[in-house]
Amino acid sequence: MKDLHGRAAVLTGAGSGIGRALAVRLAAEGMRLVLADVESEALAETAALLPGEVYTVVTDVSDATSVDALAAVAAERVGDVHLLVNNAGVMSGAGPIWESTIADWEWLLGVNLMGIVHGIRAFVPGMLAHGQEAHIVNTSSMTGLVTFGSGGPYGASKHAAVALSELLSLELQQCQASIGVSLLCPAWVQTRILDARRNLPTDLLSTASADLPLEVRQALSADMAETGLTPEAVAEDVLEAIRSDRFYVLPNPGWTNAITDRATAIVRGTAPTPPLPS
Repeated sequence: MKDLHGRAAVLTGAGSGIGRALAVRLAAEGMRLVLADVESEALAETAALLPGEVYTVVTDVSDATSVDALAAVAAERVGDVHLLVNNAGVMSGAGPIWESTIADWEWLLGVNLMGIVHGIRAFVPGMLAHGQEAHIVNTSSMTGLVTFGSGGPYGASKHAAVALSELLSLELQQCQASIGVSLLCPAWVQTRILDARRNLPTDLLSTASADLPLEVRQALSADMAETGLTPEAVAEDVLEAIRSDRFYVLPNPGWTNAITDRATAIVRGTAPTPPLPS
């Protein structure tokens, strides 16, 4: 989808990080935007940065009814949607899988996987109906392509998002739809993902696992600040992928060898090992 000017886009997770940077970039292209996030103040801050036609909808992507409401607002305000960015995501959990609580699984799968499912269900039928050129971007993670030795629910949710996106692309091809799909799998990006528990629902707070120890979070934050990409750089890569109809979007090239190593291990039948950047 090369021509973006005047077309309509819906972005979730638009209150900060990659979502905010992409909203800024798409607004500069002249798109009409419907922005969604669970944080109302952050969402308003993003909207204040943008020129042109912008609407905001406070949305919990883990809730199907909330995403349906987002789709209803989009239909009313901008009509046909040409670009859907399922970007909302959260991270939590410090211990092994067997110590992860049901609350951990409900929250991480609810946002990182079901958020994409709800977006697909709410918007793809309309895209198919209007028949115009369109595109979908789903945000997964490098953790969805290689398996790290921690963060079980997070890694599982991101691997599932990869499979879901691949399946979506295949099915849209099979029905000869004019809808492209891109799968964003970043490694470190300078976002607030390590502070995602600020949005942990209150009904899950008492039963969720403890957050990462302070010293671990500080070390990860320092590494992210030093080695992570800027959200703006990732947004440029996503924009190019939309225009060129590129499926896999891997903005951190230092992890490419780790993907190859995992594929080789699968073919050889060997046990996984912790991935390392090149």
